[in-house]
Amino acid sequence: MTADTEIREQIGAVGAGCYSDGHPYDAVHYLECKLILTPHRFTSVAAFQEFGAFMGGVAKTSGVGVASAPGMGSTPTLREVMFFDTPDFRLYNNAFILRRRTRYEHGFAIGDPEIVFKFRHADLCKAAEVDVRPRIAGNYRVKFKAEMLPLRDRLGGYRMLFSHNTQFGLSQVRLEDSNPITLVAEIFPPLDRLADAPDAKVELVNHMVVEELLLDLGVLEFGKGVTAECNVALWRSRAEHTPLVGEFAFQCKFKRCDELHDKAMHRCRELFINLQTAGREWVLPGTTKTGVVYRFNGNVPQNHE
Repeated sequence: MTADTEIREQIGAVGAGCYSDGHPYDAVHYLECKLILTPHRFTSVAAFQEFGAFMGGVAKTSGVGVASAPGMGSTPTLREVMFFDTPDFRLYNNAFILRRRTRYEHGFAIGDPEIVFKFRHADLCKAAEVDVRPRIAGNYRVKFKAEMLPLRDRLGGYRMLFSHNTQFGLSQVRLEDSNPITLVAEIFPPLDRLADAPDAKVELVNHMVVEELLLDLGVLEFGKGVTAECNVALWRSRAEHTPLVGEFAFQCKFKRCDELHDKAMHRCRELFINLQTAGREWVLPGTTKTGVVYRFNGNVPQNHE
């Protein structure tokens, strides 16, 4: 079995089973590849574009096409990101992440802030077994992703995480910046087992509000209709504009795993590895964006990532 076939079969290995209401386990429909980047080089739009040019060169040598639309790669999108947890990080320590994200345009918030609740784990079956559907009357969307990340201790390889998440607009729930964990567990039933201390509050992690600058770089073309939008992002603290972390990511969406044919998977994996080896000065191994926020004040929570 080739490495590419192994990845595809691993993604599709969700076992048969149902949630408490009889709904079958969710299947993985996304493959997202993420490179965590050192943030200090991203000091201007030109620096974002420099990384885009570097990525395009590596893509070409990896047999991957890059298509762009007019105006793409010129103006970053601004978003505000906030993580919420108890003071002892009981969500993150149990592989849960609760996030709120707000988009800004011309300096003003636009649209309904987005709530994302996810369970992220290296074990696909454990990730699938968690029913992330919220207990709300309105609309929500469930996404189940396979995430490819570099190895923790060296560049030139990959490891897999599985992110099972749901997202919906903040206007559909009554959540503030500080809530009793019992209230949060009413909305997200998997947190029931963490609500053994009713007085515990779910609050802003490390008092940190993240400012995200996100620049779309184009669409990667792996062949036979397999494509992936790609972007590069910088996270910095909103108060002091301290650079925190960068990220390059590209994501394929599919209905069935067999759509990820061997040639496309080979090119995808080759691009991911070649970017690491050719861009050692860009890459920051051994962490995730969320992990950087949680460790901002020197705290070391348990790591399921």
